[in-house]
Amino acid sequence: MKASIRGIAVNTFKESARNKMFYLLVFFGILFALSSKLVSFLTLGDTMKVLKDTGLAAINFFCVLIAVFTGINLVYKEIEKKTVFNILSKPVSRDDFIIGKFLGLALTMLTALGSMAVIFFAFVALSGGGLDLKIALYFFMLFLELLVIIAISLLFSAFTTPILSFIFTVSLYLIGQVMWTYNEFKDLLAISAWRTATRVLYYLLPNLDKFNIKNEVVTGAAIAPLSVLFASLYAAAYVLALLAITILIFRRREFQ
Repeated sequence: MKASIRGIAVNTFKESARNKMFYLLVFFGILFALSSKLVSFLTLGDTMKVLKDTGLAAINFFCVLIAVFTGINLVYKEIEKKTVFNILSKPVSRDDFIIGKFLGLALTMLTALGSMAVIFFAFVALSGGGLDLKIALYFFMLFLELLVIIAISLLFSAFTTPILSFIFTVSLYLIGQVMWTYNEFKDLLAISAWRTATRVLYYLLPNLDKFNIKNEVVTGAAIAPLSVLFASLYAAAYVLALLAITILIFRRREFQ
């Protein structure tokens, strides 16, 4: 890794780690995950299934919030404060700047998710769930999803304001969660041109449902290794494509 990319990544990680909002969201993520124990007592059915279901859902929610709120300010804040001029005046290319920002936020998310995962892993084990390795696989898939969300938020952060970046990122996130329904809808269209257009959109929009294995973890169902491999390749391809687009936009952006 180039020294310039590594330096920007480390500085981005340190800056994100100093953000009070980051610690607040991590705290609430852990708090709500642990409170799933109380929810499991108040509901009917398998206590452990309820604990895993609500706990993993809480961690997912707060990790997405961290990725969105941190990512939408990554580039815009540097431009707004004029610090981007100092950075780019050094032997740092615009490509290195974007890649470094992405890697720094990815490291931030890995730290946040890792801390939540370790605590929840131990919590499930102490609650009688044993050493469930599927939970570790769930967190791996969640991290892949977060990388896609980071890349999306970074893309919008490169050319628009944080408010619009938030709207666009959250919109794509919500769309990505229901892409399986969109896939069924496009086959119902009568006009072939519309079917073709919706099919193109289906492949362009993020399909975040590929990373969702919560039901399999909660119910103990088998998880196909090929689905995990395909999700990993999909995340890598989608992130690289988004970073390429972000770099192209950032190269052409003029700063004032």
